[in-house]
Amino acid sequence: MKRFLAIMMAMVLVLGSAFLFAACDDKNKGGEEEKREVLVCGVTNFDPMNFKDSEGNWTGFDTEFAQLVGEKLDMDVEFQEIEWSAKYMELEAGSIDCIWNGFTANVSDDDDQPRSSKVDFSYGYMLNQQCVVVRSEELENYKTSEDLAGKKAVAEKGSAGESAARELIGEDANILGVAAQINTFTEVKTGASDFAVIDILLAQNLVGKGDYSDLAIADEITLESEIYAIGFKIGSPLTEKVNEAILALESEGKLLEIAEKYNLENTLKVSTDPIA
Repeated sequence: MKRFLAIMMAMVLVLGSAFLFAACDDKNKGGEEEKREVLVCGVTNFDPMNFKDSEGNWTGFDTEFAQLVGEKLDMDVEFQEIEWSAKYMELEAGSIDCIWNGFTANVSDDDDQPRSSKVDFSYGYMLNQQCVVVRSEELENYKTSEDLAGKKAVAEKGSAGESAARELIGEDANILGVAAQINTFTEVKTGASDFAVIDILLAQNLVGKGDYSDLAIADEITLESEIYAIGFKIGSPLTEKVNEAILALESEGKLLEIAEKYNLENTLKVSTDPIA
């Protein structure tokens, strides 16, 4: 009887140990999943770079670009909508890992400080420029930058468009700052502002169509070329890793694939030149 009890006790111990090891193994597996890094991208509603589809999911060139980079780096990618004027604060606070939203790199902000002094930029990947948007019925009144004198402008707060508007009409310019570029259209449509200064990629995608059919690009007023890049906190190790992923995606033709999907193939331009 004692031998039987000893055998039963031994079996219980063996089975208990097996369950314990299995539980520990599951826990360790779970821990590995939890340790998978997440790349949080700060974005705004900016069609065709980042915008939401009919189901409320983020899509667009920059969205798909970030997801491809995430695959290369074995990282999950999340998109955090931000106020563009607070982009540097969000980055410094750690609420986002990067600014990835048609971020014009080779310009200065209104404080005259180059953006490259505030963030580490990735390689440039797309050409852009600012443009002037007006009501279609008034297009003939906007031929040169001199025609903007004394007018009321609207631009996204903290954007390259806001800086360009100030350069166009001077430091005493009457400029309304709004939370997102898309909001500038309403201000111009209603006459609250005379013109908007926004990224030409957004304007070409929406102006003259649908709700914005009564707006037009004043294409005789030309502004300097710009380039988009991804902004990281200064000293971030992510910059180099993302740069490697960008070059790999370019060589594989995957960047061109998504550019063609959003009709951006003519502006796609990967550049390894330092951004000043």
